[in-house]
This record gives sequence, structure tokens and C-alpha cells, in this order.
Amino acid sequence: MSAESSPGFTPTGTIASAADRRRVVFATVIGTTVEWYDFFIYATAVGLVFGQLFFKDLGANSALVGFATVGVSFLFRPLGAFLAGHFGDKFGRKAVLMWTLILMGAATALIGVLPDANAIGVAAPILLVLLRILQGISAGGEWGGAVLMAVEHAPKAKRGIFGAAPQIGVPLGLLIASGVMAVMALVAPGDQFLSWGWRIPFLLSVVLIVVGYYVRRRVEESPVFTELAERKEAASMPIVQLFRKHLLLVIIAALVFAGNNAVGYMTTGGYIQGYATNPDGALKLDRGPVLWAVAGSAVTWLLSTLVAGWISDRIGRRTTYIVGWILQLVGVFTLFPLVNTGQVGLLFVALAILTIGLGFTYGPQAALYTELFPASIRFSGVSISYAIGAIAGGAFAPTIATAIVQATGSTMAVTWYLAGMTVIGLLATLLLRDRSGIPLGPEAEAEQAVSPIRGLSRV
Repeated sequence: MSAESSPGFTPTGTIASAADRRRVVFATVIGTTVEWYDFFIYATAVGLVFGQLFFKDLGANSALVGFATVGVSFLFRPLGAFLAGHFGDKFGRKAVLMWTLILMGAATALIGVLPDANAIGVAAPILLVLLRILQGISAGGEWGGAVLMAVEHAPKAKRGIFGAAPQIGVPLGLLIASGVMAVMALVAPGDQFLSWGWRIPFLLSVVLIVVGYYVRRRVEESPVFTELAERKEAASMPIVQLFRKHLLLVIIAALVFAGNNAVGYMTTGGYIQGYATNPDGALKLDRGPVLWAVAGSAVTWLLSTLVAGWISDRIGRRTTYIVGWILQLVGVFTLFPLVNTGQVGLLFVALAILTIGLGFTYGPQAALYTELFPASIRFSGVSISYAIGAIAGGAFAPTIATAIVQATGSTMAVTWYLAGMTVIGLLATLLLRDRSGIPLGPEAEAEQAVSPIRGLSRV
């Protein structure tokens, strides 16, 4: 067995203890779970209460505008990605992760105490949108740092499963957000939920942020960045270098994520929750059972994400993705036929099937992205690709779905929209070479500069 394939080997050639690796994995899971809990609590509340409390004067368009505010935050993800990428490539991954966690938590807690439109009129939706923008900036910077901390600490043969650790923060965040909202629907039913019950999940963010901050403080800096700093090879203008040399790669990588994100935001963006419980809609399901069904599907998403990360270490990232796109198409075409039965059990089955494909097109993403970009600009590359993909995919997916149903009176066109985004993700994946196991350290920048785009020798 070579040193690089041994269990304790890091990209810099140093030996990481099992305790160090466990600490990194635990910290990335906890941190991203807290971040995405905060982010998804907003999306869940949009589908359930914000239209009635903050956008009620818009009448029939309140739901459409509410979901649009979910998308507005995505427009600011690139700003967060630019800032985090720049500072993360210059000063390290760890410091950026601490600040993104604090920013997200502060914005979320403030939403929990924000007066509604009955109290302060038009100022209420304006302040709500501003706080959502802060959430978007934080989310734009969080993901890149978390996945790099996980993958750059990992042994070469286990990057997929290590990279899946921060990825499961998304379904865990959705699980906790949906579960807490479901509990509050029981504790504060009916008008009490609209009056004060929805605020408690936002205020709980303060406790979660304290836990996440404590855990992340105990993690060592990424070994790749440590070596870059020792060699004094940190890029002076990483974003400029990224767009000058790797623009096409950024676009293709973004489209890979867009194919997953558009479909995922049917639940993480609150669309299915709002569609199923809308009192003026066709289904009119109770709020609590729908939230529990979404929470249950988050478990299947979590498990499939972990399995996909593990499998990608054995068959490669690209092949795992191709399998995932096929599974995701199956989930897309079974989603609304099952949801439209109006039975909560079948709604859960629909979401469970969908999330298996979502897990297989999300679990390998951390390792895939990390292996695409050279070490000196890697934080910028993964963060900006992720942010652009989020805009192209999930940013306005709930808004688009709402507008389609309002215009056509049917969900069939939504199915074709989601299928089209899945095919785009598949085609983008087919354009990439599999780079599983490529050296990640700064000593291998020449090898990393060989283009991962099929048909090109260099970027």
C-alpha cells in the first residue's frame, strides 16, 4: 500500500489521526446542518405563513411573491461566494466558515422577532427580504469552505464519503426544519401558529449557532491551505485567475449542480409544502402531516447522499452521477402523479423516490468539485460554481412552478420543466472527465491544470 492510499494520509503528505479526521467530519456536518436549517426554515415558512403575514396585501399573488423572495437570496449567493472564495484562498478555509455561521444565525434569529405587516406595514416585507439576502450571502460562502475542509483532509480513496459529510447537512437541515415546524404546528395549532408558533424555530437558531461555533473552533485548518501558506503560493487575485483560465469549467460545473438544485427545491424551497396545504388549492392537506412527510423524505435523501458518496469512491464520480440522473428522472415523473392523489402516504412515497435520485446527484458533488480546480484557486472555483448553479437551478424553481400551475392549471408542465433541468445536469456531467483520486496539494498544480473538460487538453 502506498503512503497516499493509506488511511491517515492527507494531501500534504502528513499523517492525520483518526480523531482529527472524525473531528473534521463532525464539524462539517454540524456546521452545514445549522446553516441549512436556518436557510430552509425560511423556505418552509414562506409556503406556510409568510404569504398571509408579510405579503397579504398582494392577494392571489402573495404565494408567488413569497416564493420569489426565496429566489432573491440566491442572487446574492455569488457575492458571498466571491467574498468567501477570495478570503478563503488568501487567508484559509476555517476563518471564513466561522463568519458565515455567525451571519446566517444572526439573520435567522432576527426574522424570528420581525413584526409582520399588520404591525409595521410595508416595512415588514422589506426587512424580511433584507434578512433573506443576508442568509443568501452566508449560504454562498458556507458550502465551499465546508466541502474543502472535508475533502482536503480526506485520504485519497475516501474523498467521496468524506465529501458526503457536509452534503448531508442539507437533508439534515431540512429534516430538523420540517420536524421543528411540525412540532410547532401541534403545540400552536391554527391561528396560534400564525401568531407566534412559526417564530420559535427561527429563535432556536441562536442555540444551534452556539453549538456550531464551538465545534468548528476545534478543527484544524485544511492541510492543502496550510501547505499553500507555507510555500507562500496563495493566489493574490484568485477570482481573476479563475475567470481568466477556468470560465468554461465554472459554467459546466454550475450546470451540473443546477440539474440537481432545481428538482431539490421542490421541497427545500417550500413548494410542495405550500402546494399541498394551500387552503385555496386542490389538495388542502393538513399542515402537520405534510411536514412530517417532508421530514421523512429528508431521511431517505440523507441515506442516499451517504451511499452515493461511498459508491463514488468505488466507481468514480462521473459514473455515480450518471446513475443519479437516471434515478432523478424517475423521481421527477412519479412526483406529481403521487402527490396529486391527495394522500399523505403517497406524497411521502413520491418524495422518497425523488430524494434517492437527489442523493445520487448530490453526494459526490463535494469530491467532484474539489477535484476539478487547482489548489490555489479551489475555494473560489467551488464556491462560485455552486452559487451560479444555485441561481440557474433552485433560485426561482418554486416561483416558476407556481407560475406554471397558475397559468396552466396543471402540474404536467412543471414535470417537464424539472425533467429538462435533469437532462441539462446529465449533459454537463457527460462533458467532464472523471478525476477521482487526482492529487490535491499545491505540488500537483501542473497536473490539476490539465482540463477536466472532455476534448480539451488545458483550460
